[in-house]
Amino acid sequence: MNPVAHCRRAGAVAFGRTLGWALLPLLLGLAGCRHKNSSVNYQPPPPLPSTARNAGAAHPAQPGTAGGRSASAGTVASAEQPTPHGKPVSTEVGLASWYGPPYANRAGADGTIYNQNAMTAAHRTLPMGSIVRVTNLTNNQAVFVRITDRGPFVNDRILDLSLAAAKSIDLYRAGVSKVRVDAFAPPVHPGVDPAGKWCVQIGAFIDQADAIQLKNDLIRRYKTAKVIEFAGPTGHWVRINPANLDKTSASQIASSIHLPDALPYIVRLN
Repeated sequence: MNPVAHCRRAGAVAFGRTLGWALLPLLLGLAGCRHKNSSVNYQPPPPLPSTARNAGAAHPAQPGTAGGRSASAGTVASAEQPTPHGKPVSTEVGLASWYGPPYANRAGADGTIYNQNAMTAAHRTLPMGSIVRVTNLTNNQAVFVRITDRGPFVNDRILDLSLAAAKSIDLYRAGVSKVRVDAFAPPVHPGVDPAGKWCVQIGAFIDQADAIQLKNDLIRRYKTAKVIEFAGPTGHWVRINPANLDKTSASQIASSIHLPDALPYIVRLN
């Protein structure tokens, strides 16, 4: 992450601009900041550089859709599940959703191209390449998927599944279901910090000027951090990269930002 009709009902946020940008630096530290009311779907950060090119991108999905179409049963049946090794190292329970067009064939956060018929998923904090077992708690059906992107950027969800994965556990009709996510030890890559590199992400803005204004105010406040603004298919985002890119610094920054209509997200970059 170097950083849609029937399926994307709950992935939007709004920013109000009622106090004016002149007071923003003060409000960020006190009662929060406000932006122009905008309602857009959250979009993960720009993809990280990668030489890989197969499956993987995820974005907030809304209930019960495949962007107007779905994969055939034959296509889903042919999707190959990744194979985990050892025992799960972490477990979490929460809501999962899924995504389809128009995100097919877009680059994901790990640099791979999202294939909606592959067994992949997005998670905000698990290491890239992690294999997880996703169990639909409404029917106990389970599927193994590989984490290839960041998301979902919707406050009450923990995972976004590919279309094929959602169909395999009968989640795609409901659109959102309660799941258990059992994560297995991630692959070890030379030169990759196992503690991870972390950032804070805020967005999305329909008006680029609002994102740029927020970026400029955050630059003045967080003088040792790198603050960027970037465009995604659904709007403009602001990201804060701490000087050391460690989780503690990112968490401290996120807890110091108070927005009236959205929460900053702690996101792992690798």
